[in-house]
Amino acid sequence: MTGLRSAVLWGLIGALTFLVLLQGVRLFVGSVDLGIVPTVGIGFAIGGFVTVLSFVLEPRLAAKGRS
Repeated sequence: MTGLRSAVLWGLIGALTFLVLLQGVRLFVGSVDLGIVPTVGIGFAIGGFVTVLSFVLEPRLAAKGRS
């Protein structure tokens, strides 16, 4: 169960990182032609991808002693 919890937390970190970086681009560069719904959708997609990726790769890294 700890592997799933860890994977979900990594997914949350990935999604929030995307959202923070997008806000930084909007703040310093200018407007991005992306509405709130696509932004949240992309954030969820990134979070889901990172969750699945970390869930799959965590046992492999732990077996090599890199976690």
